[in-house]
Amino acid sequence: MASTAFPSRDDFAALLNDSLGGEDGGFEGRVVKGTVTAIENDLAVIDVGLKSEGRVPLREFAAPGQKADLKVGDEVEVYVDRVENAYGEAMLSRDRARREAAWDKLEAEFTETARVEGVIFGRVKGGFTVDLDGAVAFLPGSQVDIRPVRDVTPLMDIPQPFQILKMDRRRGNIVVSRRAILEETRAEQRSGLIQTLAEGQIIEGVVKNITDYGAFVDLGGIDGLLHVTDLSYKRINHPNEMINIGDTVRVQIIRINRETQRISLGMKQLESDPWEGATAKYPVGAKLSGRVTNITEYGAFVELEPGIEGLVHVSEMSWTKKNVHPGKIVSTSQEVDVIVLEVDADKRRISLGLKQAQSNPWESFAERHPIGSTVEGEVKNATEFGLFIGLDGDVDGMVHMSDIAWGISGEDALALHRKGETVQAVVLDIDVEKERISLGMKQLERGGPAAGGTTAAAAGLNKNAVVTVTVLEVRDGGLEVQAGEDGATGFIKRSDLGRDRDEQRPERFQLGQKFDAMVTGFDRAKKPTFSVKAMQIAEEKQAVAQYGSSDSGASLGDILGEALKAKNEG
Repeated sequence: MASTAFPSRDDFAALLNDSLGGEDGGFEGRVVKGTVTAIENDLAVIDVGLKSEGRVPLREFAAPGQKADLKVGDEVEVYVDRVENAYGEAMLSRDRARREAAWDKLEAEFTETARVEGVIFGRVKGGFTVDLDGAVAFLPGSQVDIRPVRDVTPLMDIPQPFQILKMDRRRGNIVVSRRAILEETRAEQRSGLIQTLAEGQIIEGVVKNITDYGAFVDLGGIDGLLHVTDLSYKRINHPNEMINIGDTVRVQIIRINRETQRISLGMKQLESDPWEGATAKYPVGAKLSGRVTNITEYGAFVELEPGIEGLVHVSEMSWTKKNVHPGKIVSTSQEVDVIVLEVDADKRRISLGLKQAQSNPWESFAERHPIGSTVEGEVKNATEFGLFIGLDGDVDGMVHMSDIAWGISGEDALALHRKGETVQAVVLDIDVEKERISLGMKQLERGGPAAGGTTAAAAGLNKNAVVTVTVLEVRDGGLEVQAGEDGATGFIKRSDLGRDRDEQRPERFQLGQKFDAMVTGFDRAKKPTFSVKAMQIAEEKQAVAQYGSSDSGASLGDILGEALKAKNEG
């Protein structure tokens, strides 16, 4: 009875536990409301209606970087970790209460893809920590801003919006992005700003970034690309030659793509076009000075004035250096003289010649060494058809195998000379346009044409004259013969050895054999050419004219017989 009339301390505890739903299960793990009963140093004493009060650090009631605004009598929400610890005190947490409340709110906002407000308050590996009103989220470094940010200090400890990318309450993970908010805001700004811009408009902007191919210019919330080719009319290898990050530049809007929101900008469009009137300024044939700006495999670019460049094709670089890389003829920044070869102002192209600004070595050689003169040079190369001789002015002349020596075959003549040997030759022909010089070596030998014309023996020969010749050499293609006892030598081709096919056999002749032949002309070396066939045809025509035509009843054989008889009797 006494126990019922006077309940003990344990009875009160039991009644309290019952009212809370159990021994401790009603409070532990829950967020409850309590009252601040005292503030002791940096702790707040809070009564939540348990056996004893709990103590919570004041910092848990303050926002990052701020002081707690808390006083006795304030009602606050706290999380009950334990109803009673070893000291008989309740284990309370304001951070945990805020975190639980924040998670509930964040889950709802994440579902609605709404923005959340938070504060960047710390650094961790790969990013930063963000306080989302009690819940701690991870902000990756790549999600801080649209472009990399070197110093995040100005962004810390200030409330700002974030977008939740991912969250897992069970693991306590939240990933947020500040960049997504900026991109969304920027897209809204771009859409509004781009409507106010027009192609051809001149506007000022700030250089935000520079790459190898150009620069990005902020036009006040929207970026435009200033391509390196639109920086200046003159050649620019890299944009930083003209502009730097942070520079305020005046540009013209070249193109606007409203669907992709891309804007192309130009600076050179604000300058006068140097190509205007280029045809009049650079007439074909004009000699100009310029600076080599770039060298490629196919030629070199020469700047005639800022913004005007012409191409010297590799074929127009040197008279004598063929198949040589342009870099071995000119160097970058070298000042050179050039000749204008062609101008196409519409395509902004000028063809230049470097070799044309120098004297043509082939013309110079022709002036110094006329046909028939004797020259000296080194054997540069031997081919299957002749020898190449290095001559004055860095030009080459060729001695055909048939003009190397008398009396032997061309193959044997080639074997007489070696590379590097110094030889003499006669200039036979010069073709300046085709850049060819024909030389002869055997013409310096006895019986060949001398410098300045034919030999004395050859000078007495007339075209269509019949002379007695002596066989000097029998070849497959014909006979090498000499006119008279000590006259000029010449050649009779196989087909000129007679009218009949049986007569056109060189092997039927012997060295030293003499016979008559007609002089049919002289080759480029003033050497006579002979023909037995031409002589026979001429004799036949003469006989027909003298003894009548074949229509008189006499046969051609009778006419020729009479002609030969008359000749023998005479």
